[in-house]
Amino acid sequence: MDREPEDRQFLGIMGIAGEAFKILRSYAKLLGTLTLTLILPLCFVILGHNLVSDYLLYKIHWNEIFYRVEAGTPAAEKTMRELSREWTELFGFLAAYALFVFAFSLLSTAAVVYTVASIYTGKEISYTRVMSVVPKVWKRLMLTFLWFSLIFFVYFAASISALFLLIYSVGVKKMNSGIFYLGLILIIGIFLCIHVYISMVWHLACVISVLEERNGPDAMWKGKNLIRGKRTTALVLETLFLIFTGVIGWFFGYAVVHGERHGVGRSARGLYGGLLVGPLCFVHLMGLLTQSVLYFVCKSYHHESIDKSSLSDQLAKLTLVTTCLL
Repeated sequence: MDREPEDRQFLGIMGIAGEAFKILRSYAKLLGTLTLTLILPLCFVILGHNLVSDYLLYKIHWNEIFYRVEAGTPAAEKTMRELSREWTELFGFLAAYALFVFAFSLLSTAAVVYTVASIYTGKEISYTRVMSVVPKVWKRLMLTFLWFSLIFFVYFAASISALFLLIYSVGVKKMNSGIFYLGLILIIGIFLCIHVYISMVWHLACVISVLEERNGPDAMWKGKNLIRGKRTTALVLETLFLIFTGVIGWFFGYAVVHGERHGVGRSARGLYGGLLVGPLCFVHLMGLLTQSVLYFVCKSYHHESIDKSSLSDQLAKLTLVTTCLL
């Protein structure tokens, strides 16, 4: 925080993480309030939705078995009506879940990025001021997120198509099993590499969408260019974020969602579920802080001027506009 802008270009993985920790420690009260109001509900829903969707899928699974066994009977017709209702409930729940995660992801991103930028400019910062800025950048962040979703859908569809083509080749051309597994590993590896790269560009693009007049493909392209020279640093930080969130999600599924299968008691499952929300909140908050710090590091690395007074004026403009709108 107390570094000169031109010195930030030398920060590596540990330096960026250390800077994020320093911000967290120095502004614990403000960031704690933002975490409780924005990140905690997000993490609670991310973990909790597994319990609900797993329960609904469990009911659907057994009703489908019952329907096949009792096919042609009045009981089967009643079960079919229940199945239709349960599928509607599942899709409705997933749609509400996606909308909630989408909204709170944008809110938390805008709030934390604005907070970090205000800290770097020495601007007076408060919870009320932070929350007043969110409506101004909401549209830009939303467009950037939608573009990321479109890109994700394209390469996910391409990966699924390649997987089906591989399976088809095995069935029709009697492909050697060794070649099949090699192709499977290759497809999964390429998908994961693309996903990590696009994710780290998108996360930087979200910071850009908050602090600059850019959104959508413009912000993504800016993020792609800005990350050059710091790709390894960004790649490691993004990979660590995905690993930590993945491990927490896996353990929640193992010990809480499917805990009964693994001999975990009901009280222990509730305890594990409550305890895992905290680490996930911390990982998400640290992810947002490191993304924000990485933006300033990349700007410094490319010698793009970060004039504190100019950035402060931009932040003040955001606050003024949103105050007028409200």
